[in-house]
Amino acid sequence: MEPMADPKALRRAPVQQRSAERLTRILDSCAEILDEGGYEQLTTRSVAARAGVPIGSVYRFFGNKRAMADALAQRNLDRYAVRIVDRLAAVPAADWRGVIDVVLDEYLAMKRNVPGFAFVDFGGPGALDEPNPKVADRLTELLAAHLGRPADGRLRRKVLVGVEVTDALLQLAFRARPSGDGELIMETRELLHAYLAPLLD
Repeated sequence: MEPMADPKALRRAPVQQRSAERLTRILDSCAEILDEGGYEQLTTRSVAARAGVPIGSVYRFFGNKRAMADALAQRNLDRYAVRIVDRLAAVPAADWRGVIDVVLDEYLAMKRNVPGFAFVDFGGPGALDEPNPKVADRLTELLAAHLGRPADGRLRRKVLVGVEVTDALLQLAFRARPSGDGELIMETRELLHAYLAPLLD
């Protein structure tokens, strides 16, 4: 099932299938425009034109472009979680390094291939809420469930630090090279393994 934008980010949640499809087209168009021209080129009017919907349809869901970017970020996080869960089905719980690799690899795949993700990964520009704690909370729940351990304070703290460090290092890796500097990505992976080993070994 396709993850839908967080109802809290919407003025009005879609009720009918046709309305949900229209919202998907609006968010897809938002992502494409971000890829082509960045946040400065994103407007509700340009999204409406790209999506082939009346401008009123955009305003029915979103008050402004920031709300649209926030909804896209939430959809990205939901899709990321789904992708991780799908991949983890093939990774034994005892292989925690393989689990961490899935979490990192799915982020890298989205960064390289998902429209708009380079500009709005899990938090839109000017977002009121810092995205990393939200990402860490979602990952903590997924990891705890897969690894069969409690989502306690220690795991939450370790995951939050891992998310913050990974975010900073991957920003550096993607500034160095559009597809991500392979050596910096390898260093990030090794750092995560070493940092989490005392808790997960």
